[in-house]
Amino acid sequence: MSSSHRRRRREPWIPVNGPVRRAADLIFMTAGSLMMALSFNLFFLPNGIASGGVAGLSILAQEWLGIQPAYTQWGMNIPLFLLGFLLLGREYGLRSLLGSIILPLFVYLTQDWAAPTGNPLLAAIYGGIGVGIGLGLVYRGRGSTGGLTILAQLVQKYTGLSFSFSVVLLDGIVILSAAWVLSLEQALYALIGLYVTGKVIDTVEMGFNFTKVAYIISDHTDSITRAILEDLDRGLTKLTAEGGYTGEHRTVLMVVVGQNEIPRLKTVVQAVDPQAFVIISNAHEVLGEGFKMK
Repeated sequence: MSSSHRRRRREPWIPVNGPVRRAADLIFMTAGSLMMALSFNLFFLPNGIASGGVAGLSILAQEWLGIQPAYTQWGMNIPLFLLGFLLLGREYGLRSLLGSIILPLFVYLTQDWAAPTGNPLLAAIYGGIGVGIGLGLVYRGRGSTGGLTILAQLVQKYTGLSFSFSVVLLDGIVILSAAWVLSLEQALYALIGLYVTGKVIDTVEMGFNFTKVAYIISDHTDSITRAILEDLDRGLTKLTAEGGYTGEHRTVLMVVVGQNEIPRLKTVVQAVDPQAFVIISNAHEVLGEGFKMK
């Protein structure tokens, strides 16, 4: 294959470290916090949807004690930040500091904005979308909004439970509290908002580019390798495998391609070996040459 057909190695357009990366992180964290605050004040708060976290607890505090949500969020975030700083380390604590302060600030500044809907189902869906986008941006900025995320880290550290289970456990406690303080129906809407938030975070973090990974088993691996390298212009990896029934050693080709390249890959393989065994599955995110550069 001539050098003109080889893919050029691309460098990340923002270096991993340095002032530009830090400025980008700050922009992502600020924009994400603003998005979360707007979603909270426009959808969750006016409809009484306490979908987990310190934000959910602040809704319960307003309903039960009449305390403004921003004050509750500051009052919980700052002690949790200090606890995380002491027990989880300086680096984690500093990355949580901005989110712990600026998110309640945006909640306070946008508290008088009018809610666009009084329908709790629409509020759960669109509020979940907004919070998911906001959290995804914060995570892209390598930051944290503090709150119960810090508490979940502490639960993980001192109990051995996984982080994801710790988050679900704490959010579940908040939603159960919402069923008691507000109503069971509003707690069910909160579950919808929490589910939507999780799905949107995945989309923001991994993007809309769906990538596939294919495993090819054939007696003509050398010919298929040349065809993929030259006709498809994709790299591949050769894996050594052993047949479970025959015990024969053979080579399995692994190639990662974009969604739109799947028909061409099938055509290339079938043209060489119509009897080839091909397995194609989803790859949620691929970092590296020819794909997304981090």
